[in-house]
Parts: sequence; C-alpha cells; structure tokens
Amino acid sequence: MISAVARARFQRYGSRKVSQVLEQVRGKSVWMASQILPRVPRASAVLVAKAIQSAAANLNSRAGKKLDPKEVFVSSAWVGQGPMGPLKRVMPAPMGRAMTFKRKMCHLTVVVSSVA
Repeated sequence: MISAVARARFQRYGSRKVSQVLEQVRGKSVWMASQILPRVPRASAVLVAKAIQSAAANLNSRAGKKLDPKEVFVSSAWVGQGPMGPLKRVMPAPMGRAMTFKRKMCHLTVVVSSVA
C-alpha cells in the first residue's frame, strides 16, 4: 500500500468551511471525489479538488506508473487553522471608532493511498 501527501498552506479560506467539504470526500476514491466536488456549493471545493488531484499525481509519481483513479482513495484529509496575525483589518464602527477583525487562513493536508 503506497501513500502520498499534498499540502495547500496559507489558503484564504476558513478552516471550518474547508472541513465541511472534506467530510464529503474523506474515505472515497479519487474518481468519486472528482464527481462529488464540482457539485458541492462551497468556494473551498475548488481548493480541495486541486489538493486531491495533486496528491493523486504525487502517488502516480511515487508508484512509477499511472494508477486507476477508482483504486486510489482519500485515506485521510484534515485542515488546520493558519496564521491570522498578518491579516488584521479594520472595519468602521459607530461614533468614528474602528473595530479590528482578522481574515482567516488555513492549512490543508490530503493523504491518498492505493489498494494495490
């Protein structure tokens, strides 16, 4: 059983929303994930699809041959919160005040493995 990893770091998506997309594809084949993800109504589905395709390409490179996408599975996928310090922004508030808020960022990791 061969496995490969793909990471997408410092992505401008909230980790909670990316996690909701990952729940749809975790444990499924790469082929099934490529069928599901275009129909998921989240902007982060594009990010997850790219990461899964990258991990599958990494697996093909490690195996030294082209593997069938129906036999390659998303064995694990997780998302962590990235840094929010550098992206502090200011929003106008009542009475001339300024309220700060932080733009969210995440680190996505996808691990795929083949059965054969």
